[in-house]
Amino acid sequence: MRARAEKVSRLEQPHVPPGQWVVYLLRLSDDSLYCGCTNRFRERMEAHEAGTGSRLVRARRPFFIAYVETIAENNRSAAQKREAAIKKLGKREKETLIDS
Repeated sequence: MRARAEKVSRLEQPHVPPGQWVVYLLRLSDDSLYCGCTNRFRERMEAHEAGTGSRLVRARRPFFIAYVETIAENNRSAAQKREAAIKKLGKREKETLIDS
């Protein structure tokens, strides 16, 4: 199941049920996109905000949540496979995904 792209501030977050695996894209301050997956979305965003989530995000803050996709199978393997597939996309294809 895909969620609509969320264009929200750094502190606002889309509702993701606890334990639900998601793949997300963050738009960084230099307009690059960071892709990640987690089953603790709120905690992961707080870690990114605090500068402890990823060196790339820490170096390019502020960031905005650009896209969140829930994983229908709701397991780590499916989330990591989807994350890998998104990471293989070019920027134009990722922008299309965000706009869909």
